[in-house]
Amino acid sequence: MRAVVVSEYGVLPVVEEVPEPAVAPGSVVLRVEATGLCRSDWHGWMGHDSDIVLPHVPGHELAGTIAALGAGVEGWQVGDRVTTPFICACGSCEQCLAGDQQVCVRQEQPGFTYWGSFAEYVAVPYASVNLVRLPDSLDFATAAGLGCRFATSFRAIRQVGRVAAGENVVIFGCGGVGLSAVMIAAALGARVIAVDTNPDALKLARSYGASDTLTASPQTVDEIHALGGAHVTMDALGSNDIVQQALQALRPRGRHLQVGLLPSGVHLDVSRLIGQELEWLGSHGMPAHAYPEMLYLVATGNLNPADLVTRTISLEETPVALAALSTATPAGVTIIQP
Repeated sequence: MRAVVVSEYGVLPVVEEVPEPAVAPGSVVLRVEATGLCRSDWHGWMGHDSDIVLPHVPGHELAGTIAALGAGVEGWQVGDRVTTPFICACGSCEQCLAGDQQVCVRQEQPGFTYWGSFAEYVAVPYASVNLVRLPDSLDFATAAGLGCRFATSFRAIRQVGRVAAGENVVIFGCGGVGLSAVMIAAALGARVIAVDTNPDALKLARSYGASDTLTASPQTVDEIHALGGAHVTMDALGSNDIVQQALQALRPRGRHLQVGLLPSGVHLDVSRLIGQELEWLGSHGMPAHAYPEMLYLVATGNLNPADLVTRTISLEETPVALAALSTATPAGVTIIQP
C-alpha cells in the first residue's frame, strides 16, 4: 500500500510503498476513505510523542470501510462503513469497565503507538469496543473529522466543561478543535467568543456561531472582561501564553478546558487558581459508546461538522501540508483522501 512514512523527526516525510497491516485476532483492517490532518500529527512528526518509533506512519482521524476481519470479531462485515476514536481502548481494564475508555491504561493510538491512517489501509485493535457504525447519510470526509477534533471538542464542551446556555465561553485558537468547539458551544446556547490571530479563522468562527471574535493581542484579557468575562475558557491550540490569558479571563469559579497539547510544559498561577476557585480541566478524546448523542445531533442538523472541512488533499500532498503546520495553522479542517 501507499503511505506517508516519517523516517526522521522534523524531516519531510515521503510517500512510499509499504506492507499492508496484518489483521490480528479481535481487530479489523480498514480501507482508509478519508483521514484528517491534525496538529497532533505535527507534534508526533516533530518528536514530541515518546510512543512513536521510527520509521512511522502518522494519522489518527479516520473513516473507512472494513477490508478484513480478525478472528473473534462479531457483528461486523467486510464493507461496513465505520469510524473510530483515536484512542483505541482495550475494553477490559478498570477504566474501560467504568465507561472511561478515553483514559484506558492499555490504549493504542493509530499514528502514535502504531502505524496510522496516512495510508491506504490501517488496523483498528479491540474492534468490538472501538468501531462506530456510520449512518449512510454521513460522508467519509465529515466522519474522519469526528474521530479526534470534533469528538474531543464535543466531550470537552458538553461533558467535561459542563457548558450551559447563557454562559460566556471563550475559545482560544480557531483551528479544527477550536472551530468545532465554537460550533458545539453555540449549539448549546452559550455566548461564544473566539480568539485567534488569523482573520480567516475568525471569519469562520463567526459563521459557525461565535457571537464575538477577537484578534489575539496583549489586550485580549481586557477585551474579554469588557464582554462580561468568561465562565469557561478553552485552549484549543496548546500555548503557555494562551493558558495565562485564559486563566486571567475567567470569572470567579470559572472553568478552564485544556485540550491543546503543551509539550514544553506550562506555568500556572496557582494562587489565582485557589483564590478564585478556578477549575483546570483536562479533556482527552471521547469513547466510542458516547458517539450516538453526537451523531444524533449531526443527523438532526443541530451540529454541522461538514461545514468545518475547508480543504481536501491527496496523499502525495500530505508531507508538505504536515510540515507547513510549523509556521501556520490553516483555517478549518484539512482532509486527506488516500
